[in-house]
Amino acid sequence: MDEFALIAHFFAPLAAAEAGAFGLTDDAAVLSLKSGQELVATIDTLVEGVHFRPQDPAESVGVKLLAVNLSDLAAMAARPRGYLLSLALPVAWTPDRREAWLGGFVAGLAAAQARAGLALVGGDTVGTPGPLTLTVTALGTVARGLAVRRSGAQAGDDVYISGSIGDAALGLMLLQGRITGVPAADAAPLIERYQRPSPRLAVGHGLAGLAHAAADVSDGLIADLGHICRASGVRATVDSQRIPLSPPARAILARHPDVFADLLHGGDDYELVFTAAPERADDAARLVAETGVPLTAIGKIASTDIADNAHPVRVTDPWGQSLSVVGSGGYCHFT
Repeated sequence: MDEFALIAHFFAPLAAAEAGAFGLTDDAAVLSLKSGQELVATIDTLVEGVHFRPQDPAESVGVKLLAVNLSDLAAMAARPRGYLLSLALPVAWTPDRREAWLGGFVAGLAAAQARAGLALVGGDTVGTPGPLTLTVTALGTVARGLAVRRSGAQAGDDVYISGSIGDAALGLMLLQGRITGVPAADAAPLIERYQRPSPRLAVGHGLAGLAHAAADVSDGLIADLGHICRASGVRATVDSQRIPLSPPARAILARHPDVFADLLHGGDDYELVFTAAPERADDAARLVAETGVPLTAIGKIASTDIADNAHPVRVTDPWGQSLSVVGSGGYCHFT
């Protein structure tokens, strides 16, 4: 199949639910917005060998590609509206390999978009002599003036995190063989968190009017909370004992306490870290009841009084002393 046949066979069905996508037969889509809404747009690229392993299942790559973009929408309290997909497929692949991989990839996309309630609205497909490269531009909507940004954190705010931290980092360590001897019952959910993240869309939508600032945990808890602090001109103190860990993560940490810093700096959790005024604690509790997703207050925001070159996030032990886990932190493409 040439690229037009690939689009018609694999991707047009993903666009069937959106009339404005025109079955992917045009060069652009036409999408309507309800009165009083603003458009939120985000884009992420995954490169084979950088963001996912060549041996990862194609289906999991499809899930992850869409999830990482939807997580960005969630962090701004937006509802998904549609997405565009760009694929650069290796020209060295045989037709059989290309079509087999696309079959699994599209199955993953279909499952992820069904859970999120959106459809494909357009894109591009090309060949490349380089590695498999995948890009999604996700579009969302939010009520006018209610988008949550990184720059709104205020001194006195509580710092919250959704779900649990470090599962994806441990999942990758297991796949890389950096941690061994973990029972299959513990390893499986950790690997699942790394390969098939679930964006916190319901939590994100509930942050409108509640959170002063928010970010998704893609680069690591310390790094992404640091992004909030720098954008807001504040600093944060995090209590290490309050950071929520899953039972499998706690079991591994009991045997390998030295990996704790990796859990704080490891990316790919796609949880939401946000700040809110202390008097909104009851509203945060109601959001937990509505979504079924735990929200844990892990620290506080204070006005900044640290040196320009110091990290704005401080992590403390049970006695209030700083832990030596905060460096530059987080994943960075260029160092």
